[in-house]
Amino acid sequence: MNTESFAAIAGLVKTRSGIVLTPDKAYMLETRLAPILKQENLASLDALAMRLRDPRAEILARAVTEALTTNESSFFRDGKPFDHLRRLLPKLRAARPATHKIRIWSAACSTGQEAYSVAIILRDLGIQNAEIYGSDLSREVVERAREGSFTQFEVQRGLPVQMLVKYFKQEGSKWRVAPELRAMTRFEERNLLADHRPLGRFDVIFCRNVLIYFDPPTKGKVMNALAAQLAPDGVLYLGGAETVLGLTDRLVAVTGERGVYALAGAVSAAS
Repeated sequence: MNTESFAAIAGLVKTRSGIVLTPDKAYMLETRLAPILKQENLASLDALAMRLRDPRAEILARAVTEALTTNESSFFRDGKPFDHLRRLLPKLRAARPATHKIRIWSAACSTGQEAYSVAIILRDLGIQNAEIYGSDLSREVVERAREGSFTQFEVQRGLPVQMLVKYFKQEGSKWRVAPELRAMTRFEERNLLADHRPLGRFDVIFCRNVLIYFDPPTKGKVMNALAAQLAPDGVLYLGGAETVLGLTDRLVAVTGERGVYALAGAVSAAS
């Protein structure tokens, strides 16, 4: 693949998803796009780049973008954010009218483990008037999240046995999420670069381990957009290696917590 072709594919992916592909990631293009080359009967990535220049290649452009999106997830990933959420939710519930529906957004939700982990915590706490909105750029992973069916390997990654038995039903070699958890969740395709205002306010937003793939201006844009959808006393969870420093002044770190952020100047229940 020549330099021009790499730049064309990388530029397309950045425009559509915000993900930055540097030249050292050329191997990733060769690996992940190989099935698309075969399917489209294209001889090389150079030929693919040429095809993508056609304005009518929307379906192909979507497939390329989704193929280069990293979809990594597990139940209760990294642990501490969910420990914090378990302490936070009763405070948020107490601060709101009984009729208020607690709304939680799992952005870049991948195959749904994060959203279902949140649902388990809500059920354990007895909070039933709640909605979990999961979104991801990839149509394929959104469909998997909606299905709520996981392999033995997937449920073994972070899911305690007692929770597996309580909230999942074995179906052959897979485990399906209980109906009461699925009823709390809604999954949709959504680009983090989109206009999120129609979604309304959220009490909690998870956007973990995705901003690391963006350049600083895009990180700042996404963080400001997420901050705009956050309730005044709400909380944003980022990945442990992610920070808002130098990127936005709308969010501040919650004292003593890693990866937990609140609106600047707001009175938060998070601390």
